[in-house]
Amino acid sequence: MAATNLIGVDVGGTFTDLILMDEATGQVRIAKVPTTVRNQAEGVLAALRGAGIAPSAIKVLVHGTTTATNALIERKGAVAGLITTKGFRDVLELGRRTRPTPYGLKGTFEPLIPRELRLEVPERMDAEGQVVVPLDEDAVRRAAEALRAAGAEALVIHFIHSYVNDRHERRAREIAAAVWPNAYVTVGAELLPEYREYERGTTAAINGYVQPIIDRYLRRLASELRREGTKNDLLIMQGNGGTMSVDVAARHAVNTLMSGPAAGVKAAAHTALAAGYRNVISCDMGGTSFDVGVIRDGVPTVSADKEMGYGLPVRVPMIDIHTIGAGGGSIARVNSAGILQVGPESAGAEPGPICYRRGGDEPTTTDANLLLGRLNPGGLLGMAGAAELDRVRDIFDKKIGAHLGLGSDAVAAAIIRVANDKMAGAIRMVSLQRGYDPRDFILFAFGGAGPLHASALARELAIPKVLVPARPGITSALGCLVADVRHDFVRTINQDLVRLDVNEARAILAAQVGEGRRLLASESIEVETVSVLHQADMQFVGQTHVLTVEIPRTDFTRDDLLLAFERAYWERFEVELKQMRALVMSLRTAVIGRRPPVSFSPEGADAPLPDLPSGLRGQSPRSDAAVPSGRRRVCFEAGWFDTPVYERGGLRAGVHFDGPAIVEQLDSTTVVEPGDRVEVDRDGNLIMTVRGVA
Repeated sequence: MAATNLIGVDVGGTFTDLILMDEATGQVRIAKVPTTVRNQAEGVLAALRGAGIAPSAIKVLVHGTTTATNALIERKGAVAGLITTKGFRDVLELGRRTRPTPYGLKGTFEPLIPRELRLEVPERMDAEGQVVVPLDEDAVRRAAEALRAAGAEALVIHFIHSYVNDRHERRAREIAAAVWPNAYVTVGAELLPEYREYERGTTAAINGYVQPIIDRYLRRLASELRREGTKNDLLIMQGNGGTMSVDVAARHAVNTLMSGPAAGVKAAAHTALAAGYRNVISCDMGGTSFDVGVIRDGVPTVSADKEMGYGLPVRVPMIDIHTIGAGGGSIARVNSAGILQVGPESAGAEPGPICYRRGGDEPTTTDANLLLGRLNPGGLLGMAGAAELDRVRDIFDKKIGAHLGLGSDAVAAAIIRVANDKMAGAIRMVSLQRGYDPRDFILFAFGGAGPLHASALARELAIPKVLVPARPGITSALGCLVADVRHDFVRTINQDLVRLDVNEARAILAAQVGEGRRLLASESIEVETVSVLHQADMQFVGQTHVLTVEIPRTDFTRDDLLLAFERAYWERFEVELKQMRALVMSLRTAVIGRRPPVSFSPEGADAPLPDLPSGLRGQSPRSDAAVPSGRRRVCFEAGWFDTPVYERGGLRAGVHFDGPAIVEQLDSTTVVEPGDRVEVDRDGNLIMTVRGVA
């Protein structure tokens, strides 16, 4: 019998989420288990068991992972060595002459590859791709042997101007491979044939740094799945919102950065578009972080200009997501200046917030929501028994209240306000600071903690409506399930638009399309159609502002490119510079294999409830009216209210109710502030109209 189960799995810092859809029956199951930090594969397998699915019944499993991101942020990657052009070993350290702290002389930066593991060899190409100094092949061999002896596990080869002519890099890889003990050899121009030596170098260094970690993890997971009976390939989410095979992910590990958050934005775009909303600000609040993305006209914004921390730019296309350390597990403390701070440190999955009763003893945002009545002390996911409110209050009093002269409830309210201010600032970063008016968008709130804070954030930013999806706590897992297969390519040409060889540019794009189709064919992934997106990076002569514009058609002309660039420049800066010459810096192509569409039964009147794993049941049966399942005292910004509590599973499509209210479900809790109005749409989404926002 053919396997019919489609599965999306997202591994977060606190929970591992899974959603399953059976193509044959339309049945949907979900599971949410604590993330196994030491070996994330164990959490994935536990989620499969929690959903009651045999690995042999899996048709497709798409996995979003934080392995590469965490290894990079926590500096727990592999030991990598670098072979580079003589005189350029310090490029990774010099960077763009910026400072870790803009206003001050303090601050340190440690590159991923230490100086003693950055070796130089004689070779040189000029900016036109002509050989200035031939490659010293013996020096390459000696350098590779020296790095291996010094304990390097991964090797990075990065030569100056290789984006124009990569002959030296390719030959150096052949020489190094003969003495290198594994396949962890990254070649800069193969990964990113684009100008800017520093950014290309850091991207290659990051790939080498995380490649062994990603390769071991994915192959271990794939091996475990095969051992338990899975016959089909595992697919991996990319930061650009597409998927790729394990083999491609192992070579291009840098493309897995931010794959979990990217899956969330993909799901937000998919869900909001189905609900009739094309312009969306997505906010994903999990246990560790708060991720914000922008969706315009139904499509997530993709950028090739991402900083993974100071001195770590990554020049590969990713969904444009701004991340801060503000999750449900974010730790609150009073700093040396007597100011309350929330995050970025997190209690994570182990030991977690105080209320999880796993040994945590630091006040967190989740604990604050609990004290304010917003969370049910007897229904917290992932723990047995009720939370110990007295212990939470005692720790709040001792660790924060004693320093600020506040009671535990006032401390909890202050923590929520500080956390909301931080998250509102993150939303401003991707909206107002980039020329978007938040009032033109709907706020899509998801993650286990996102719906707790959505109403307050929307009111702060004058966003008129909030959409809370049917399954907010496992939305990123849903994003894995709806993602297509995608491969991105870039080639720098650096030509004045007036002198651009249009035929050569078309040939470059055609070659990129051919390589993309070859990769799709090699991965043996089921796709229904293949689409292609062409773009150009352009700027005015003498400026540093590079804008990426869509190339309207394959038989484009110079006038097409100029018109697209001028329009994009006006939208970004509201300035016309008719007298300045435009440059075409790079040509980009995205080859997208559209996987068969996934259709979920809505959470409306005629839809069955999800078949939930043991321990996650308990939703009330549906009824024709919004009938509270109980009441409790809850603190909102306007004070304490006797508040009705609704079970999400009991809310039919078309139901209306007003705040204050609490909506509970197995994977999240939604706070409806006093005066807000909620409607349940046909897909089971909560559409919240925010009081006081036009």
